Amino acid sequence: MAEPRLRVWLARPLFEDVTGRLDQHFDVVRSAVGNRYAGAEIAARLRDVDGALVTLVERIGAEEIAGATRLRAVANVGVGYDNIDVEALGAAGVLVTNTPDVLTDTTADFGFALLMAAARRVTEAERWLRDGHWGRWSFDTLLGVDLHGSTLCILGMGRIGQGIARRAAGFDMRVLYHNRSRLPEAVERECRAEYADLPGLLQRADHLVLALPHSASTHHLIDAGALARMKPTATLVNIARGGIVDELALAAALAGGRLGAAALDVYEGEPRVRPELLALDNVVLTPHIASASLATRRAMVALAVDNLVAALGCGPDAGRPPTPVNAGALKR
Repeated sequence: MAEPRLRVWLARPLFEDVTGRLDQHFDVVRSAVGNRYAGAEIAARLRDVDGALVTLVERIGAEEIAGATRLRAVANVGVGYDNIDVEALGAAGVLVTNTPDVLTDTTADFGFALLMAAARRVTEAERWLRDGHWGRWSFDTLLGVDLHGSTLCILGMGRIGQGIARRAAGFDMRVLYHNRSRLPEAVERECRAEYADLPGLLQRADHLVLALPHSASTHHLIDAGALARMKPTATLVNIARGGIVDELALAAALAGGRLGAAALDVYEGEPRVRPELLALDNVVLTPHIASASLATRRAMVALAVDNLVAALGCGPDAGRPPTPVNAGALKR
């Protein structure tokens, strides 16, 4: 008699032609379009499955897996995984995977798009035009800040940070970076980047891009004190995680003329955005879409599927998921 098939939960509809591969190996529990699960709802769906494929909006921790005695793997679609308590899942023997690499270039592209939009006041100019103000144009209307010849500072020099640094070369920008550990000299040369300590980085930045992970040590790293070190003409771009920035302090600095402009793709309470930020003209706001190109999102989902299939002992890479976060959980 054939063994019963493993069961997995697909938290939301994602490229059916890609996620359809799960049906070759598992019984798949699919969620309806538009559903957003939290807390007890997630716990209920994890209770009777062996694996799950989730996105950044599904938050999974100790409470959500308390009754999930069959659960062996959670495949997260995204390079960041602060929606998942990796320590709690690892302690329960649940493998967590993510999708790095495939979104690096697309995210770096978007980081530069945000930088240009904020520094050159692109979205502000569009609103101004649509509101019928062009008839009042003057020579100093909507003056922005140049990218070429300026100093770009990158906080967090992983794959995405390095991608941003390489793009800066085309704009003749000087690149400084700060990272938890300094990069090898060969990588610095490739990226044309110089290492700086954090206070020096903040003080010298004409433009600052955040590309570091969110953790207890980086929570509100960019607070009122950090913002006070920056030039009043500087531009801040956050494509990392919202919790890295004290958003109330940022809004106050932007409103008070102590910071020139900002561009945010991530927010501490997303999908909620603080009204203090929404009220400002000198901030560009996008809804966490840095990786949102068709090709990249498909590649992310495909990698998550590969991870889940392998983590549950199926397919050609059985037992060897490509990108585990807590590989030690495989041994439990």
